[in-house]
Amino acid sequence: MIEISFGKLVLLALIALIVLGPEKLPGAARTAGALLRRMRSGWDDVRAEVERELQVEEIKRAAREAAAKAEAAQAELDAAVQKVRDVQHVVVAPDHEAVTGAANAAAAGPALGAEATAENLPEGAPDPATGDLFAGTAATAAREPPHGHA
Repeated sequence: MIEISFGKLVLLALIALIVLGPEKLPGAARTAGALLRRMRSGWDDVRAEVERELQVEEIKRAAREAAAKAEAAQAELDAAVQKVRDVQHVVVAPDHEAVTGAANAAAAGPALGAEATAENLPEGAPDPATGDLFAGTAATAAREPPHGHA
């Protein structure tokens, strides 16, 4: 901005006194002060509006980044779920045929029949009641306490 020293202010006041006279000088000073206040207020309003717009843009950018991360995480989760479903499908029906009806269930053995439990499942087969992929494995035995103990 323009640098106005005390000496320059005194010189301006002296020139204004000579040009305007002692009667009009106080009114002119009030008018000049009001104009300066309006200019400062307008400049501050413009600056504040620009800062708000920048903050809004920053928030929008952060929201877009968060949405992109969430979409990537969702895609990764969907891929993992699909992989688990593919593994379950291969383990339960390796020949890709659906096991249906009482005759097919009985022919498939007790692990796929109605009375299938985690204890009589073949190695690697999911628990039909819970869908646990690790039922009947060493990992399940390690995380479950022995029967009769809490």
